[in-house]
Amino acid sequence: MSKGSSDILKASEIIKRGGVVAFPTETVYGLGANALDPIAVAKIFALKERPSFDPLIVHICSFDQISLVADEISPLVKELTDKFWPGPLTIVLPKKSIVPDIVTSGLPTVGVRMPDNSIALELIKECGTPLAAPSANKFGNLSPVKASHVKKQLPDVDFVLDGGKTKGGIESTIVSVKGNICTLLRPGLITLEDIERVMPQKFIFANDKPEEIIAPGLLKSHYSPTKPLYITDLSKIVFPENSGVIVHSKREDLNVKKIICTSADCTLTEVAANLFSAMHTMEEDDDISQIYIESVAEKGLGIAIMDRVKKAAYRYTKSL
Repeated sequence: MSKGSSDILKASEIIKRGGVVAFPTETVYGLGANALDPIAVAKIFALKERPSFDPLIVHICSFDQISLVADEISPLVKELTDKFWPGPLTIVLPKKSIVPDIVTSGLPTVGVRMPDNSIALELIKECGTPLAAPSANKFGNLSPVKASHVKKQLPDVDFVLDGGKTKGGIESTIVSVKGNICTLLRPGLITLEDIERVMPQKFIFANDKPEEIIAPGLLKSHYSPTKPLYITDLSKIVFPENSGVIVHSKREDLNVKKIICTSADCTLTEVAANLFSAMHTMEEDDDISQIYIESVAEKGLGIAIMDRVKKAAYRYTKSL
């Protein structure tokens, strides 16, 4: 096992006893419990104050484990996972009856992914079972990219497995696969263009999202800081007193209390990696009363970034 193996063993024992553990992935920190234990999974919902209609993602440590929880694993699904697993891609598939209904919110499908993080993979392997794991935050609040973010929001979690800051910064891409139809349910670090590039002419890409919530992160308001967050054109606003601004390229011409730059030159992978961390820093600063953030172009990874930003700001937009 890798560095920190004693903590991984401790975390696995807690999960084996029906407990709940926060652990790092390559995207954000997850809040994990035995995916096949409905009582343990219920603790996730209680800790997060998460509504029962919002399904969870099941995390596995090897492709062989997918057959424990999902049916209809077509050759195309296998080819897709060969290209992108381990990695930030969740695939929604028909579930097996062994998966408790609480995991899938009573739906006949389950979202599955294999995280690209050695700590997460070792933990799942040591537990000997897939883990149900949404983001390790209070429902609707900022996603955690550091262990301290988890402890701030979920002080009663059984254990936090500290793996430092996550590298991806935003949650996984979620797709459903039916035959050769691939539907994007939630944008993330892997884009449809990425899939098409490595699997040309394999999939037909559809935009007809289902009306029911079959995957997490689909509500209009989500990922929100506790302070007002506004998306704005920075050149057309006079900022109120005690404002913090999140920008995506270096600038020093704004008359505000605090500026955080997610990237020196709007490199989208850097913006994604630093987005939630910047929001957390603003949220924790007592001198900041409201947060402003500039947008990025909605293409490629920018689609996923703006999906998170718009949902984070949604609850505050009507107050403008």
